[in-house]
Amino acid sequence: MNKPAVPVMLDVLAIALFALLARMAHQSEDMPLNFNGWLSTLWPFLIGVALSWVLILVLKWEGRLLVPAGVSAWVITVLTGLVIWSIRNEGIPHWSFIMVATIMSGVLMLGWRGVAKVSRKVTV
Repeated sequence: MNKPAVPVMLDVLAIALFALLARMAHQSEDMPLNFNGWLSTLWPFLIGVALSWVLILVLKWEGRLLVPAGVSAWVITVLTGLVIWSIRNEGIPHWSFIMVATIMSGVLMLGWRGVAKVSRKVTV
């Protein structure tokens, strides 16, 4: 049976870390490194995580697997976050922001799945 609680929490933690790292890298007077600033960066991508998990659960995919669940979760999360960012900021983000957001969210969301896959194959 597919038990999504842990994979959902790991995706949320991955995106929370992504938002924290982004806020740390780009802090300024307009975007301070504080709890509210972190939440401001985080929530659009959390909506993406939620949407992706609706799809994963409806299609009864195993959430810890890289394909199709991991790739779908990553793509939906980053697209949702960037679309909301574009609406909030009334413009398309700079290409470098799109690239960094896509790569970092992918490393974090797919990374934990890769570690889980490798660790299941390792026996002591």
